[in-house]
Amino acid sequence: MPPDQALGVATAVVPHGGTPRRDASVPARGAPPSRSVRVRRIDADLPRTVHERLTRLLARRVERATAVDATFGADVAERVARFTLGGGRRIRPQFLWWGLRACGLPDDEQVEAALQLGAALELIQTCALVHDDIMDQAPTRRGRPALHVDFTAQYRSQARAGGARFGESAAILAGDLALAWADDEAAGVDLTGPQARRLRETWSQMRLEMVAGQYLDVQGEHTGNRSLRQAISAACLKTALYTVERPLQLGAILGRADDATLRALCSAGRGAGLAFQLRDDLDDAFGDPVRRDKPAAGDLRSGKPTYLVALAQARAERDGDHRALAVLARSGRQVLDDGDLDDLRYVLERTGARQLVEDKIGRLIAQSARHLDSVSLDPVAHARLRLLLRQVAGTPTAPRSPAGAVEGAAR
Repeated sequence: MPPDQALGVATAVVPHGGTPRRDASVPARGAPPSRSVRVRRIDADLPRTVHERLTRLLARRVERATAVDATFGADVAERVARFTLGGGRRIRPQFLWWGLRACGLPDDEQVEAALQLGAALELIQTCALVHDDIMDQAPTRRGRPALHVDFTAQYRSQARAGGARFGESAAILAGDLALAWADDEAAGVDLTGPQARRLRETWSQMRLEMVAGQYLDVQGEHTGNRSLRQAISAACLKTALYTVERPLQLGAILGRADDATLRALCSAGRGAGLAFQLRDDLDDAFGDPVRRDKPAAGDLRSGKPTYLVALAQARAERDGDHRALAVLARSGRQVLDDGDLDDLRYVLERTGARQLVEDKIGRLIAQSARHLDSVSLDPVAHARLRLLLRQVAGTPTAPRSPAGAVEGAAR
């Protein structure tokens, strides 16, 4: 079905033997766009729509923060705004939007709620990234100094004895502010009744899962726990649910999806979200550092217990490969030079871990596609979701993709 037809966009009607006349549902020049035309515009470039909304929202938020205190507004609120607007592919709002669109043509109330929640998702992502960079002691993010590094640099000349942790402390507060703004936006969605309750419950669950996954990540790094079970659990909680499944679920709830559709979208999202994290693990170890928004091999250097490393560990233990185990033990326990990193990559290859993870990604995306195919979805949204799920997993897309498809894998 053509996209216009699927959206219900009216076109000119040509009477037999006459000249084109405008259908009554097509807005006259100067009139506000019809609902279907507005949805079509958002479909064409959802990231831009969310960015424009964030720009207006954050201008108001910074103004209010500055009214409370000028230094706080300039140092903290403006940094949160710049960080939020300065990068990212708006992947979570995209899944929310297409979860809504999968249920049909949304009305104005649903569109407004989706855009408001999309902005909230970007703010909670700001909180997650700022805090993650502190925990990982990452020096950069998105090609610029991480917030805690930026704070430290700003006040380096004014630092007093014992103030070495100022940058981290200030960045924690910046992340807290982003989270507060995110919750304000989510709480302000103008809905009532069971739908509003389900949205609140899903939002609350998503925040809890995100923090739980992040804790398992740092706890595993601290203790050296490389169990496959914990690695998968952390990947599901901190990425699969938070990045893909819950945003899809929020959109489907907004779209008043039936139970079968909601289950199918959630299952598709969980598989693709896990594939997304596994691809990120591979990119950290083997990817092009120029294309990443954080330092290359950061997980290997810090000893993060990713599924990739846990799998290499398990296979080396099974095979009694003591040389491989000795190399894996270096991760996170010493400063790694290029030679050490090459040794680690060789072990990840030799144990078969890299290929096994690639294979798992392929299976997860195939399962996600089957879940989407198991229910009746809006055809435009169905095609876009299939493409988007493959892109976040970094798997090749079909030669022919729907018009206006999202470009590039999300990171």
